[in-house]
Formats: sequence, structure tokens, C-alpha cells
Amino acid sequence: MTTKNLLVELFVEELPPKALKKLGESFAHALVESLKGLGLTTDHSVVTTYASPRRLAAHISSVLAQGSDKPVNHKLVPVSVGLDAQGGPTQALLKKLASVGADASVLPQLERRVDGKSEALFWSTTVRGIHLAPGLQIALEHAIARLPIPKVMQYQLADGWSSVSFVRPAHGLVALHGADVVPVTALGLTAGRETRGHRFEAKVDPVVLQDADHYARQLEEQGAVIASFAARHAEISRQLQHAAALQGLTPIDDAALLDEVTALVERPNVLLCQFEREFLDVPQECLILTMKANQKYFPLLDAAGKLTHKFLIVSNIRPEDPSRVIEGNERVVRPRLADAKFFFDQDRKKTLASRVPGLDKVVYHGKLGTQGERALRVRAIGHAIVNQLRLATVPYGVDEKDHFDVLDSKVQEAALLAKTDLLTDMVGEFPELQGTMGRYYARHEGLRDGVAIAIEEHYKPRFAGDTLPSNHSGTVLALADKLETLVGLFGIGQLPTGDKDPFALRRHALGVVRILVEKNMALDLAELVRSAVPAFGELISDPSEPLLIFIDERLASMLREQGYSVQEVDAVLALRPILGDVPGRLAAVRTFAALAEAPSLAAANKRVGNILKKAEGVVEAKVDTALLKEPAEAALHEALGQVRPHADAAFERGDYTASLKALAALKTPVDTFFDKVMVNAEDPALRANRLGLLSTLHAAMNRVADLSKLAT
Repeated sequence: MTTKNLLVELFVEELPPKALKKLGESFAHALVESLKGLGLTTDHSVVTTYASPRRLAAHISSVLAQGSDKPVNHKLVPVSVGLDAQGGPTQALLKKLASVGADASVLPQLERRVDGKSEALFWSTTVRGIHLAPGLQIALEHAIARLPIPKVMQYQLADGWSSVSFVRPAHGLVALHGADVVPVTALGLTAGRETRGHRFEAKVDPVVLQDADHYARQLEEQGAVIASFAARHAEISRQLQHAAALQGLTPIDDAALLDEVTALVERPNVLLCQFEREFLDVPQECLILTMKANQKYFPLLDAAGKLTHKFLIVSNIRPEDPSRVIEGNERVVRPRLADAKFFFDQDRKKTLASRVPGLDKVVYHGKLGTQGERALRVRAIGHAIVNQLRLATVPYGVDEKDHFDVLDSKVQEAALLAKTDLLTDMVGEFPELQGTMGRYYARHEGLRDGVAIAIEEHYKPRFAGDTLPSNHSGTVLALADKLETLVGLFGIGQLPTGDKDPFALRRHALGVVRILVEKNMALDLAELVRSAVPAFGELISDPSEPLLIFIDERLASMLREQGYSVQEVDAVLALRPILGDVPGRLAAVRTFAALAEAPSLAAANKRVGNILKKAEGVVEAKVDTALLKEPAEAALHEALGQVRPHADAAFERGDYTASLKALAALKTPVDTFFDKVMVNAEDPALRANRLGLLSTLHAAMNRVADLSKLAT
């Protein structure tokens, strides 16, 4: 069967830039999937996506003019329902035939086949393949309906009476199969072969498309438009790098900004601009943010990563003399930078400490009080964390206990000041700079470096993959801040539900997990949560149990995303170890699970656990050698005596892999024990002694992880 390439384009008013990429991809893929389902594509069909500020389009190769005929086998009704006593059709059968487009004339063609436990009637026929025009109409309506439109708008059609709903008013529809127009309609438009190019620089208007395959070339040559989102993205990136290299500088690396600018221009033209050097006295984060967020400019950095007074713009026009475009953009950015400088100068006239009383006027939560009250709770929780670090068996960062007093004082000071930059003009204008501006203002006041850094870094990690706090005071304050949020909101029953998590509790829980795991902090998570509860007084109920389950779920999910199996994660987390130990234990469990002895030992461990659970009373892990009557139980006891010291010694020095590997020597004596020995002997003394032997075995095998979780 012959095929031709298909092009479909919707020409619209300016689409929302942050949604353009997804809209283009959704339109093209929904279109091709629908055509595929209708049998109008082939195995060689390939879809190419086009998306510009004023168009969504798709080019699909190898599209059939008519789909292939398909054999269809209809199951009708059971024979007992479809045929009467004389073998004639019942009303039920005739109704079923009508529902599949047939009548009594096909009765001779019906087949009787066994279907399950009874016989049924079947009718086999051939359905003619759908023609492209009605098929494309179905596919086009489906693709439009499935667009991930952020906000729908309603507008009137040209007749002045009808109205339609779409992301933006649509003004043109193209549908070409090869060089032939496919007669379809959408959004009050009838398909043709005309489209529009650049608003100001198109050489031809309208652009009359020759055929489906000349779409991109004609738009670029006649319409001055690069229709492909990917091609425009690559061209902008190339121009940015080239223009920056000519200055010996580097453009800011921001994928989201590059995507947004790609969605704003049809014919990109990168130009170099600059501003007055005096603005560089303002923190570069402020200048970069205002240029990116408000103007969509690309700041230029020097080799050290410092902001320069030069920046790049992506213009949508290419005039012979770009000086007026450059001057206009420089003129526009200057007031923005002046505002940032004004905010910075004004904010520094007040100290952070002088802003602390103002936090009592900022409501944090109706049931949890103000930001001022919250700061006091964070300070109390931070103090508790420092005390736990002071008493930890594994020293944290410092050898001398006196150093914890200095750490505690930094945490206490930073906790009170951490949210004060929320009251500054700069953060009021740019909320994204909270913490960052606090660090600048703290350093301006001459506060200790640990305090300034903690003010900024207590928000970390802000998102998945973000860096962790870099110093001790920042680490403790970040833990305290996140625990205050989790304990407080869980304590008043403000839990996340489904996909709704307005207070980002999942992110906070993951932040706690990452800090404890990646910083290898010898802190008990349950004790951390419990120590945070008293800071709230009577405001909350103790949420420790549900909160610990919630955090464990986040931890398990994170570990599985890192490539560990469900069994490996469950085995380690079943013992609720110190989170800093988790990576080492997981690595050990993975190594152990690869041993030939592992399946047998895991199964035996599960069996031992079940036996001990069913035993009456408390089973003590002790053995009377005089009661070891069977050679198999004596051999197991002797093997334990040889293996356990090596496994325990490796465990104590933190070599969990060696500890588990030592257990491999127990496979044969354990297997022999269960083959030869009856644990539940009639003699109570023998039974108790054998249970004690199994309890000793169970304790030895489950120090690193619950190995029964590895049993299949």
C-alpha cells in the first residue's frame, strides 16, 4: 500500500511559554498514537514535533490513505441463550447481532465454539479500514482534548455567535497528506495549506505550503521562523556560547530559562548588552535573579564564576543595526537593578537582631503560632540535637567535647535570626533569596561565619539533588528546622494526602534522611523526633509513631530509587539502625545475598524466627552444653562458637560485609540441625535448650540486618 507523509499544524496566538514544550510534545504524540490505533500508520512511521510561540505542529511519515482491513471475531451469546429448542435464533441473539452491525442474514455464518465451560456463538467478519479524512478528524479531536493546557480560555469565532475553548485563540489549521489537503476541521477552522510566518520579518504572507515535507524549510526561508523547538533551542545555545566566548565569559547555566526563551522567540538573535559597574556592589544573586526572572536575560560570568556587568539578550528580530534594540534592553534593565540596589542599601540600615520582634507579627500557622514562636522552638530543638551529638558514641566532627559549647552557641544565635530576612525588602521582592540575603546581612554585621552560613544553609536541601549544609552549625540548624516543621504539623494532624503536600512535608522528611545518612551522623531518628516534641508544650499531640513511619517510607523509597531491591531495603530497615549506618549495611547485605549460602541461610533464619515467635514465654539465648544430645546440635553450637567472635568483631569495627560473610560458614551445620534435630522435644529441658541454641543463632545472624527478609 502506498503512503505519504502527513503534516498537521494549529496556528494560534502566543502560547504560554512555560507550557509550550509540553504542549508541542503532547499534540504530536497524541496525534500519532491515535492514527496508529486506527491503523493509518506503518512500522516505519516517525513523528517530528514542531512548536513555536504561535504554532503546534506534527510531521508524521508513512501515513496511509486508508487503513488495512481487519478481521474481527465477535463473541455473541451462549448457545443456550441464542438458540431456541428448534435451533432458531432468539430475540437475545438478534439484538446482539444488531449491536455489532449485523442481522439475521448472517445466521448461516455463525460458529459454535467451546468457551470456558459452555458453548457460545461467534461471528467472524472483516472490517474495512478507515479512510484518512475521518481517521484524522478523530485523531485531531483526541489530540486537542488531551493537551495539558494550564488554563483554558473561551473566545468567539468569526461568525460572532459560536465560541470555543482552547489555550489561546486559533486562527489557522493545516492538514496535508503529501501535497493534498485533508478535509478536517477543528476549533471552528477548516484545514488548508496556508500558514503565517514571523509577524514582522516574513518574506511572504501567508506562506502557502507546497507539501508536508517542505513545512520547516518554507517557514524558515519564507516565513523567517524556526518551527522546531529543538532546533531553536540548539540555535540559541550556540549563539549564547559564541557571543560569550567573544568576551572571554560564560553565560549563566539555566536550562529552565533557556527553555522559556526558546518558547518566546521564533527567529532568535543573541545580542550583547551591559549595565553600569556600580550595580555589582549588590549581591550577584539579586542581580542574576532580577535579570533572569523579570527580563529573561542571560547574565555573563567570569572564569571565577563572578557576575560581570555584561549580559546577553535573545531578540526575536534581526535588524541591520541592532543598536536600538540593545539600548532599549539596557534602558529597561537599569530600573530593575536600581531597585535591587535600593533594597540592599535600605535593608542594611537595620540589623537582623532588631528584626526579631517583628517575627511575632508574622503568622506561621493558625494552630502553631508565629514565626517568632517557631524560632524559639527551632532553637530548643537545635540545643537538643547538639546534646545528642555531644553524647553520641561516634564523635561528630570534633574530638574535644568543649567544642560542642561553641557549636551550640552558634546554633542558638542562628536559630533566632534564620527567618529575619523574611522581613527585608529584598526578600519581600524576591522570596527565592530567603536565607541567601540573611547570610549577606549577617556578614555585613560581622556575625560569626558559622552563624551566617547556617542562616543560609538551614533551608538545605531545598529540592531533590540539592547540596547539603556545608558546616556543623548549618547541619544542626537544618535538622532542627525540618524536625520542627514535621513534628508540629504531624502533631496537629496536618498530614499530606495523595498528591497534596502544601507544607512540603515529604521534602522535609527526605531532607532529614539525607542529612543523617550522607553526613553519617550517629543519631537515633526516633530519639531525634521524641526530643523535638517538648518544644511545642501543649500545642500538639505526640506524633512520634506516625511521623517515624512516614520518614521510614521516604527513606525506603529513596533507597529503592538508588537501585536497592525491596528485600535489601526491608532487611536493613527492619532493625531501625542509625541512618548513617544504612549505606554500609545495604552494601553488606547485597554482597551477602550474592553468596551461594545466602538463600539457605535466609530461609533458615526465617524458620528460626517463626519457631521463636511460637515458643511459650521468653526464650533466653543461652545453651547448656550438657544437654546437647544430638551430634547435629553439638556441631551447630561448636560452629557458632567459632564463627560468632569473628562476625561480632567485624560488626563492632563497622565492617558489616565481613560480619555477614563470616556467617556463610554456618550453612552446613544449620541445614544439618534442621534435618536431624527435633526442636520441640517432649523433654522440657531439651526443648528449652534447643530453643536457646536457636535464639543464640538468631541473635548472631541478625546484627547487620534481618536476613529473613531475603528469603524467597
